[in-house]
Amino acid sequence: MPNARQWMLIITGGLLLWYMLSSLAARREPEPSPGHQAFRQRLVAVGDLHGDIRNTRAVLRMAKLIDEHDKWIGGSDILVQTGDNIDRGTYALDIYRLFASLRDQASEAGGQLHTVLGNHEFMNAIGDWRYVSKADIAHWGGQKQRLHDMSLDGWLGQEWLANYTTTARVYLAPFKGAPSLSFTHGSLRPSYPDLLPYPDRINELGAGLLSRALTPPMAPPHPPNPYRGLPEGTTAAEAGVYDGGGPLWWRGLADELDEKTVCEWAKELKEKLGVRRIIGGHTPDFERIVDRCGGDVIIIDTGISYAYGGVLSALEIIYSLRPVDGAGELSTGVHALREGERYIEREEVYAVYQRGKKKITVIEQEMII
Repeated sequence: MPNARQWMLIITGGLLLWYMLSSLAARREPEPSPGHQAFRQRLVAVGDLHGDIRNTRAVLRMAKLIDEHDKWIGGSDILVQTGDNIDRGTYALDIYRLFASLRDQASEAGGQLHTVLGNHEFMNAIGDWRYVSKADIAHWGGQKQRLHDMSLDGWLGQEWLANYTTTARVYLAPFKGAPSLSFTHGSLRPSYPDLLPYPDRINELGAGLLSRALTPPMAPPHPPNPYRGLPEGTTAAEAGVYDGGGPLWWRGLADELDEKTVCEWAKELKEKLGVRRIIGGHTPDFERIVDRCGGDVIIIDTGISYAYGGVLSALEIIYSLRPVDGAGELSTGVHALREGERYIEREEVYAVYQRGKKKITVIEQEMII
Protein backbone atom coordinates (compact mmCIF):
# COMPACT_ATOMS: atom_id res chain seq x y z
CA MET A 1 0.00 0.00 0.00
CA PRO A 2 1.43 3.46 -0.93
CA ASN A 3 2.81 5.54 1.93
CA ALA A 4 1.97 9.23 2.49
CA ARG A 5 4.80 10.44 0.23
CA GLN A 6 3.73 8.11 -2.58
CA TRP A 7 0.11 9.25 -2.25
CA MET A 8 1.27 12.86 -2.53
CA LEU A 9 3.21 12.07 -5.72
CA ILE A 10 0.19 10.27 -7.22
CA ILE A 11 -2.16 13.17 -6.44
CA THR A 12 0.32 15.77 -7.70
CA GLY A 13 0.89 13.82 -10.91
CA GLY A 14 -2.84 13.46 -11.47
CA LEU A 15 -3.43 17.17 -11.01
CA LEU A 16 -0.58 17.97 -13.39
CA LEU A 17 -1.99 15.61 -16.03
CA TRP A 18 -5.47 17.15 -15.64
CA TYR A 19 -4.01 20.65 -16.05
CA MET A 20 -2.09 19.66 -19.20
CA LEU A 21 -5.13 18.01 -20.80
CA SER A 22 -7.35 20.97 -19.90
CA SER A 23 -4.86 23.42 -21.38
CA LEU A 24 -4.60 21.36 -24.57
CA ALA A 25 -8.38 21.23 -24.93
CA ALA A 26 -8.58 24.97 -24.40
CA ARG A 27 -6.08 25.58 -27.18
CA ARG A 28 -7.90 23.26 -29.55
CA GLU A 29 -11.37 24.73 -29.07
CA PRO A 30 -11.76 28.40 -28.17
CA GLU A 31 -14.26 29.05 -25.41
CA PRO A 32 -17.16 31.30 -26.40
CA SER A 33 -16.47 34.94 -25.62
CA PRO A 34 -18.58 36.42 -22.81
CA GLY A 35 -21.51 38.68 -23.63
CA HIS A 36 -24.68 38.47 -25.65
CA GLN A 37 -24.67 37.34 -29.26
CA ALA A 38 -25.40 40.14 -31.68
CA PHE A 39 -26.02 37.67 -34.50
CA ARG A 40 -26.39 33.91 -34.83
CA GLN A 41 -26.90 31.81 -37.95
CA ARG A 42 -27.22 28.04 -38.17
CA LEU A 43 -26.58 26.23 -41.46
CA VAL A 44 -27.24 22.55 -42.17
CA ALA A 45 -25.99 20.77 -45.30
CA VAL A 46 -27.06 17.30 -46.46
CA GLY A 47 -25.48 15.14 -49.15
CA ASP A 48 -26.75 12.60 -51.69
CA LEU A 49 -30.21 11.15 -50.92
CA HIS A 50 -30.79 8.90 -53.97
CA GLY A 51 -34.51 8.24 -53.82
CA ASP A 52 -34.82 7.47 -50.10
CA ILE A 53 -37.62 9.65 -48.71
CA ARG A 54 -37.65 7.83 -45.38
CA ASN A 55 -34.01 8.58 -44.62
CA THR A 56 -34.39 12.08 -46.05
CA ARG A 57 -37.05 12.80 -43.45
CA ALA A 58 -34.99 11.09 -40.75
CA VAL A 59 -31.96 13.28 -41.47
CA LEU A 60 -33.98 16.50 -41.54
CA ARG A 61 -35.63 15.56 -38.24
CA MET A 62 -32.28 14.61 -36.75
CA ALA A 63 -31.06 18.08 -37.72
CA LYS A 64 -34.16 19.62 -36.11
CA LEU A 65 -35.37 21.20 -39.35
CA ILE A 66 -38.75 19.45 -39.74
CA ASP A 67 -41.29 17.88 -37.40
CA GLU A 68 -43.16 14.59 -37.69
CA HIS A 69 -45.60 16.21 -40.12
CA ASP A 70 -42.88 17.51 -42.48
CA LYS A 71 -43.38 21.08 -41.26
CA TRP A 72 -40.39 23.43 -41.13
CA ILE A 73 -39.28 24.06 -37.54
CA GLY A 74 -35.84 25.45 -38.39
CA GLY A 75 -36.84 29.10 -38.08
CA SER A 76 -34.09 31.22 -39.65
CA ASP A 77 -31.81 28.22 -40.29
CA ILE A 78 -30.28 27.64 -43.73
CA LEU A 79 -30.57 24.21 -45.38
CA VAL A 80 -28.33 23.24 -48.30
CA GLN A 81 -28.69 19.98 -50.25
CA THR A 82 -25.87 19.09 -52.65
CA GLY A 83 -27.71 17.09 -55.31
CA ASP A 84 -28.35 13.50 -56.41
CA ASN A 85 -31.84 13.19 -54.98
CA ILE A 86 -32.72 10.92 -57.89
CA ASP A 87 -31.78 7.38 -59.09
CA ARG A 88 -30.98 4.14 -57.25
CA GLY A 89 -33.94 4.51 -54.87
CA THR A 90 -37.70 4.57 -55.46
CA TYR A 91 -38.99 7.86 -54.06
CA ALA A 92 -37.15 10.73 -55.75
CA LEU A 93 -40.53 12.22 -56.66
CA ASP A 94 -41.41 12.56 -52.97
CA ILE A 95 -38.04 14.13 -52.13
CA TYR A 96 -38.48 16.84 -54.76
CA ARG A 97 -42.01 17.53 -53.56
CA LEU A 98 -40.80 17.74 -49.96
CA PHE A 99 -38.09 20.25 -50.84
CA ALA A 100 -40.53 22.33 -52.89
CA SER A 101 -42.79 22.55 -49.85
CA LEU A 102 -39.95 23.27 -47.42
CA ARG A 103 -38.60 26.03 -49.64
CA ASP A 104 -41.78 28.05 -49.15
CA GLN A 105 -42.09 27.17 -45.47
CA ALA A 106 -38.49 28.12 -44.71
CA SER A 107 -38.83 31.43 -46.53
CA GLU A 108 -41.96 32.34 -44.56
CA ALA A 109 -40.09 31.61 -41.31
CA GLY A 110 -37.03 33.66 -42.28
CA GLY A 111 -34.95 30.63 -43.27
CA GLN A 112 -33.44 29.56 -46.57
CA LEU A 113 -33.26 26.43 -48.72
CA HIS A 114 -30.50 26.09 -51.32
CA THR A 115 -30.68 23.08 -53.64
CA VAL A 116 -27.81 22.05 -55.90
CA LEU A 117 -28.03 19.80 -58.96
CA GLY A 118 -26.02 16.59 -59.05
CA ASN A 119 -24.72 14.55 -61.96
CA HIS A 120 -27.72 12.23 -61.62
CA GLU A 121 -30.21 15.07 -62.15
CA PHE A 122 -28.40 15.91 -65.39
CA MET A 123 -28.21 12.22 -66.36
CA ASN A 124 -31.98 11.92 -66.15
CA ALA A 125 -32.43 15.15 -68.08
CA ILE A 126 -30.33 13.96 -71.04
CA GLY A 127 -31.95 10.52 -71.13
CA ASP A 128 -29.35 8.46 -69.25
CA TRP A 129 -31.67 6.33 -67.12
CA ARG A 130 -29.26 3.50 -66.34
CA TYR A 131 -29.74 3.95 -62.58
CA VAL A 132 -33.51 4.48 -62.65
CA SER A 133 -35.35 1.60 -60.99
CA LYS A 134 -38.56 0.09 -62.32
CA ALA A 135 -40.10 0.86 -58.93
CA ASP A 136 -39.24 4.54 -59.34
CA ILE A 137 -40.89 4.70 -62.78
CA ALA A 138 -43.98 2.93 -61.42
CA HIS A 139 -44.18 5.24 -58.40
CA TRP A 140 -43.96 8.21 -60.76
CA GLY A 141 -46.95 6.96 -62.75
CA GLY A 142 -45.06 5.55 -65.71
CA GLN A 143 -42.33 6.59 -68.12
CA LYS A 144 -44.49 9.07 -70.02
CA GLN A 145 -45.50 10.93 -66.86
CA ARG A 146 -41.93 10.95 -65.60
CA LEU A 147 -40.63 12.43 -68.86
CA HIS A 148 -43.34 15.08 -68.90
CA ASP A 149 -42.71 16.14 -65.30
CA MET A 150 -39.01 16.61 -66.04
CA SER A 151 -39.55 18.61 -69.22
CA LEU A 152 -39.84 22.38 -69.57
CA ASP A 153 -43.60 21.84 -69.58
CA GLY A 154 -43.56 19.83 -66.34
CA TRP A 155 -43.48 20.92 -62.72
CA LEU A 156 -40.11 19.32 -61.91
CA GLY A 157 -38.34 20.67 -64.98
CA GLN A 158 -39.58 24.13 -64.06
CA GLU A 159 -38.57 23.58 -60.43
CA TRP A 160 -35.04 22.55 -61.43
CA LEU A 161 -34.55 25.60 -63.63
CA ALA A 162 -36.09 28.05 -61.15
CA ASN A 163 -34.76 26.80 -57.82
CA TYR A 164 -31.77 24.51 -58.40
CA THR A 165 -28.26 25.60 -59.35
CA THR A 166 -25.09 23.79 -60.40
CA THR A 167 -23.14 25.43 -57.59
CA ALA A 168 -24.02 27.79 -54.74
CA ARG A 169 -22.30 30.45 -52.69
CA VAL A 170 -24.03 30.74 -49.31
CA TYR A 171 -23.29 33.64 -46.97
CA LEU A 172 -23.14 33.09 -43.22
CA ALA A 173 -24.20 36.63 -42.30
CA PRO A 174 -25.98 39.62 -43.89
CA PHE A 175 -23.18 42.21 -43.82
CA LYS A 176 -20.88 43.31 -46.63
CA GLY A 177 -17.81 41.07 -46.80
CA ALA A 178 -19.42 38.33 -44.69
CA PRO A 179 -17.80 34.88 -45.01
CA SER A 180 -19.33 32.55 -47.57
CA LEU A 181 -19.20 28.83 -48.35
CA SER A 182 -19.07 27.05 -51.71
CA PHE A 183 -21.41 24.10 -52.32
CA THR A 184 -21.11 21.88 -55.40
CA HIS A 185 -22.13 18.29 -56.01
CA GLY A 186 -18.71 17.15 -57.18
CA SER A 187 -15.36 18.85 -56.67
CA LEU A 188 -14.41 22.23 -58.06
CA ARG A 189 -11.15 21.97 -60.02
CA PRO A 190 -8.74 24.92 -59.67
CA SER A 191 -7.90 24.75 -63.39
CA TYR A 192 -11.54 24.50 -64.53
CA PRO A 193 -11.71 27.18 -67.26
CA ASP A 194 -15.12 28.60 -66.33
CA LEU A 195 -14.60 28.90 -62.59
CA LEU A 196 -15.01 32.69 -62.59
CA PRO A 197 -16.96 34.80 -62.03
CA TYR A 198 -18.17 32.53 -59.24
CA PRO A 199 -20.85 31.24 -58.97
CA ASP A 200 -22.51 33.01 -61.89
CA ARG A 201 -20.53 31.50 -64.77
CA ILE A 202 -20.96 27.87 -63.70
CA ASN A 203 -24.66 28.38 -63.00
CA GLU A 204 -25.20 30.11 -66.35
CA LEU A 205 -23.63 27.18 -68.20
CA GLY A 206 -25.45 24.57 -66.12
CA ALA A 207 -28.81 26.25 -66.70
CA GLY A 208 -28.12 26.48 -70.43
CA LEU A 209 -27.32 22.78 -70.69
CA LEU A 210 -30.28 21.78 -68.54
CA SER A 211 -32.69 23.94 -70.52
CA ARG A 212 -31.57 22.31 -73.79
CA ALA A 213 -31.97 18.84 -72.29
CA LEU A 214 -35.46 19.53 -70.93
CA THR A 215 -36.84 21.08 -74.11
CA PRO A 216 -39.42 18.70 -75.67
CA PRO A 217 -39.09 16.30 -77.25
CA MET A 218 -36.67 15.02 -74.62
CA ALA A 219 -34.26 12.22 -75.42
CA PRO A 220 -35.90 8.79 -75.14
CA PRO A 221 -34.61 6.97 -72.05
CA HIS A 222 -31.51 4.81 -72.30
CA PRO A 223 -31.96 1.91 -71.78
CA PRO A 224 -33.66 0.53 -73.80
CA ASN A 225 -33.11 3.26 -76.39
CA PRO A 226 -29.64 4.19 -77.67
CA TYR A 227 -27.83 6.84 -75.63
CA ARG A 228 -27.83 10.15 -77.48
CA GLY A 229 -25.34 12.06 -75.36
CA LEU A 230 -25.62 15.78 -74.75
CA PRO A 231 -28.47 17.62 -76.50
CA GLU A 232 -28.06 19.16 -79.93
CA GLY A 233 -26.66 22.68 -79.85
CA THR A 234 -24.70 22.21 -76.61
CA THR A 235 -21.74 24.59 -76.55
CA ALA A 236 -18.22 23.51 -75.62
CA ALA A 237 -18.44 25.47 -72.36
CA GLU A 238 -21.78 23.85 -71.47
CA ALA A 239 -20.33 20.42 -72.23
CA GLY A 240 -17.48 21.25 -69.86
CA VAL A 241 -19.92 21.42 -66.95
CA TYR A 242 -20.83 17.76 -67.57
CA ASP A 243 -17.30 16.68 -68.49
CA GLY A 244 -15.32 14.40 -66.19
CA GLY A 245 -13.30 17.39 -65.02
CA GLY A 246 -16.36 19.56 -64.44
CA PRO A 247 -18.16 20.38 -61.18
CA LEU A 248 -20.72 17.58 -61.52
CA TRP A 249 -18.35 14.64 -61.95
CA TRP A 250 -14.82 15.52 -60.79
CA ARG A 251 -13.81 13.87 -57.48
CA GLY A 252 -10.34 15.33 -56.98
CA LEU A 253 -10.88 17.02 -53.61
CA ALA A 254 -12.30 13.75 -52.26
CA ASP A 255 -10.19 11.12 -54.04
CA GLU A 256 -6.70 12.65 -54.21
CA LEU A 257 -4.59 10.72 -51.70
CA ASP A 258 -1.90 13.34 -51.20
CA GLU A 259 -3.20 15.72 -48.52
CA LYS A 260 -0.66 18.40 -49.41
CA THR A 261 -1.95 18.51 -52.98
CA VAL A 262 -5.56 18.80 -51.80
CA CYS A 263 -4.65 21.62 -49.43
CA GLU A 264 -2.84 23.48 -52.22
CA TRP A 265 -5.94 23.11 -54.42
CA ALA A 266 -8.16 24.27 -51.55
CA LYS A 267 -6.01 27.32 -50.92
CA GLU A 268 -6.09 28.27 -54.60
CA LEU A 269 -9.85 27.77 -54.80
CA LYS A 270 -10.53 29.78 -51.65
CA GLU A 271 -8.47 32.68 -52.97
CA LYS A 272 -10.06 32.59 -56.43
CA LEU A 273 -13.64 32.18 -55.26
CA GLY A 274 -13.45 34.27 -52.10
CA VAL A 275 -14.98 31.54 -49.92
CA ARG A 276 -14.07 30.14 -46.51
CA ARG A 277 -14.85 26.46 -47.13
CA ILE A 278 -15.47 24.18 -50.12
CA ILE A 279 -18.23 21.63 -49.51
CA GLY A 280 -19.45 18.85 -51.80
CA GLY A 281 -20.99 15.39 -52.05
CA HIS A 282 -20.74 12.78 -54.86
CA THR A 283 -17.99 10.61 -53.34
CA PRO A 284 -19.41 8.58 -50.46
CA ASP A 285 -17.73 7.53 -47.26
CA PHE A 286 -20.27 5.21 -45.67
CA GLU A 287 -19.08 5.84 -42.11
CA ARG A 288 -18.46 9.57 -41.74
CA ILE A 289 -18.37 13.07 -43.18
CA VAL A 290 -14.83 13.61 -44.47
CA ASP A 291 -12.99 16.83 -43.66
CA ARG A 292 -9.61 17.73 -45.13
CA CYS A 293 -7.11 20.55 -44.63
CA GLY A 294 -8.52 21.60 -41.28
CA GLY A 295 -12.07 21.79 -42.59
CA ASP A 296 -11.26 23.85 -45.69
CA VAL A 297 -12.67 20.93 -47.71
CA ILE A 298 -15.65 18.90 -46.46
CA ILE A 299 -17.25 15.97 -48.32
CA ILE A 300 -20.72 15.25 -46.96
CA ASP A 301 -21.91 12.20 -48.96
CA THR A 302 -22.22 9.32 -46.48
CA GLY A 303 -24.47 7.05 -48.56
CA ILE A 304 -27.66 8.07 -46.73
CA SER A 305 -29.94 6.14 -49.11
CA TYR A 306 -30.93 2.54 -48.34
CA ALA A 307 -29.40 1.79 -51.75
CA TYR A 308 -25.99 2.28 -50.10
CA GLY A 309 -26.64 1.58 -46.43
CA GLY A 310 -24.37 4.33 -45.12
CA VAL A 311 -24.81 6.43 -41.98
CA LEU A 312 -27.36 9.20 -41.64
CA SER A 313 -25.49 12.49 -41.41
CA ALA A 314 -25.66 16.25 -41.75
CA LEU A 315 -23.10 19.03 -41.63
CA GLU A 316 -23.89 21.75 -39.08
CA ILE A 317 -22.27 25.18 -38.99
CA ILE A 318 -23.09 27.69 -36.26
CA TYR A 319 -21.88 31.22 -36.94
CA SER A 320 -22.14 33.98 -34.36
CA LEU A 321 -20.98 37.53 -33.70
CA ARG A 322 -20.57 39.22 -30.32
CA PRO A 323 -19.78 42.90 -29.85
CA VAL A 324 -16.33 43.48 -28.35
CA ASP A 325 -16.57 44.66 -24.72
CA GLY A 326 -20.35 44.57 -24.98
CA ALA A 327 -20.36 47.88 -26.83
CA GLY A 328 -23.81 48.82 -28.02
CA GLU A 329 -25.57 45.94 -26.28
CA LEU A 330 -29.22 46.31 -25.42
CA SER A 331 -30.63 44.94 -22.20
CA THR A 332 -32.49 42.27 -24.15
CA GLY A 333 -29.28 41.01 -25.77
CA VAL A 334 -30.46 42.20 -29.18
CA HIS A 335 -27.85 44.17 -31.07
CA ALA A 336 -28.06 45.66 -34.55
CA LEU A 337 -24.92 44.91 -36.55
CA ARG A 338 -23.21 48.20 -37.32
CA GLU A 339 -20.56 48.84 -39.92
CA GLY A 340 -17.16 49.80 -38.52
CA GLU A 341 -17.68 48.17 -35.12
CA ARG A 342 -15.57 45.36 -33.68
CA TYR A 343 -17.02 41.91 -33.11
CA ILE A 344 -15.85 38.49 -31.98
CA GLU A 345 -16.62 36.12 -34.83
CA ARG A 346 -17.10 32.44 -33.93
CA GLU A 347 -17.70 29.59 -36.36
CA GLU A 348 -18.39 26.06 -35.11
CA VAL A 349 -18.42 23.19 -37.61
CA TYR A 350 -19.86 19.79 -36.67
CA ALA A 351 -20.68 16.47 -38.28
CA VAL A 352 -24.09 15.38 -36.98
CA TYR A 353 -25.01 11.70 -36.69
CA GLN A 354 -27.76 9.75 -34.97
CA ARG A 355 -25.30 8.95 -32.19
CA GLY A 356 -24.42 12.61 -31.63
CA LYS A 357 -22.24 15.42 -32.95
CA LYS A 358 -18.53 15.38 -33.72
CA LYS A 359 -16.56 18.61 -33.85
CA ILE A 360 -14.73 19.28 -37.11
CA THR A 361 -13.31 22.70 -36.28
CA VAL A 362 -14.00 25.83 -34.26
CA ILE A 363 -12.55 29.24 -35.03
CA GLU A 364 -12.84 32.48 -33.10
CA GLN A 365 -11.34 35.81 -34.04
CA GLU A 366 -11.90 39.53 -33.77
CA MET A 367 -13.16 41.35 -36.84
CA ILE A 368 -14.50 44.70 -37.96
CA ILE A 369 -17.58 44.60 -40.17
